[in-house]
Amino acid sequence: MVSPWMIRGVEYGNCNCNYGCPCQFNAPTTHGNCEGVLAGHIEEGHHGDTRLDGLDFAMMFWWPGEVAEGNGRQQVVIDERATDAQREGLRRILHGEDTTPGATHFAVYNSMMAEVLETLYAPIELEIDIDARTAQLSVPGVVESTGSPIIDPFSGEPSRARINLPNGFEYTVAEMGSASSKLTAGIELELTDSYGQFNILHMNQDGVIR
Repeated sequence: MVSPWMIRGVEYGNCNCNYGCPCQFNAPTTHGNCEGVLAGHIEEGHHGDTRLDGLDFAMMFWWPGEVAEGNGRQQVVIDERATDAQREGLRRILHGEDTTPGATHFAVYNSMMAEVLETLYAPIELEIDIDARTAQLSVPGVVESTGSPIIDPFSGEPSRARINLPNGFEYTVAEMGSASSKLTAGIELELTDSYGQFNILHMNQDGVIR
């Protein structure tokens, strides 16, 4: 039996593309491949009758080419504070299970994987401020990531830009920023001053709630 679910909170992501990320416009990636990390804090949520309020998660991705070509590798980290029921509920959501096919980025990404590594349950330190375009993610021994505003090279001041996707499968509006990450577990990579994304995360088994 498929359990209905809903999560509402904030999300931060960093990939290897240039600022703006061509993938957001159905264009090829900046460098011909995709690699990155995203993380989220669930302010309110549930999977079936299991509450998910207050939990954090992180996800690491790597594809040798374009996402749509598949052959990717993925690893999920779930807040170690979660109970067994919460761990299983959030694991199913983040792996695109209990979800209408293609309705969420979790489901799309998972369908493009050749290898899904074992889910980790670990302490996650996560801070996301969408308006300020700042984020800090730390999972010791797994990933360290920092998000910040893009700085205008002419004025030296923070520059603000947004992407609005009325029919997007991850968000409706996302703030753009700069980000750097180092992944050191099942997926190893390092990103420096590349695409950063800060957005509200609000969806259920049928997609983004607008």
